[in-house]
Amino acid sequence: MALAMGSVSAPPTARLSLAEYLAYSDGSDTRYELVAGELVPMALPTGRHVQIQKFLSQVFEAEIARQQLPWTTIQGGLGIQSPRGNRWDTVRIPDVVVLPLQQWQEMGSREALIRLEDPPPLLVVEVVSESSRAADYRAKRAEYCVLGIGEYWIVDPLEEKVSLLLLYEGWYDLLELKGSERVPSKVFVELELQAGEILAADSGYPSKSTGS
Repeated sequence: MALAMGSVSAPPTARLSLAEYLAYSDGSDTRYELVAGELVPMALPTGRHVQIQKFLSQVFEAEIARQQLPWTTIQGGLGIQSPRGNRWDTVRIPDVVVLPLQQWQEMGSREALIRLEDPPPLLVVEVVSESSRAADYRAKRAEYCVLGIGEYWIVDPLEEKVSLLLLYEGWYDLLELKGSERVPSKVFVELELQAGEILAADSGYPSKSTGS
């Protein structure tokens, strides 16, 4: 996820509640994550960042359709309320989220937010940028683990690797993948997808057959 570093007008300095965050607008197109009550502006991502998001969304949707799974994929438009261990709320907006279709449809008349009391998403992907590196690898890893998100992908075009984190006995096991190494997803168990294909974001991939 790309976060701005002084590239937009400063948001309010006062900490916001979750309700205030959901109602907040500064009249611009800038989107914000909420981190311990503070607004963190999200910068425009690079073209490669966007292409990786789009590619994975297409791959996941193709696999969902092939297996006729009751799931859907949301690209950069869904917030996840995150536990931080204090009285101030945090809301993350992942690059790609896979969740049950019914859960998404239930948000049709309210904000697109998975709250703490809601079931966690099936899979979350963050694409690393220079400004988001620490949050993607450390803060979000801890938060998504506490939320019980079973699978978390960190796609890092800066280091040309994909980190697959699978929840096991309350913590994430880490597998770092490069080049032709297959991503052994537990959510999409039949998916034949290599780390290098993700980083190359080959838009032709979804037309390839997957599974057996």
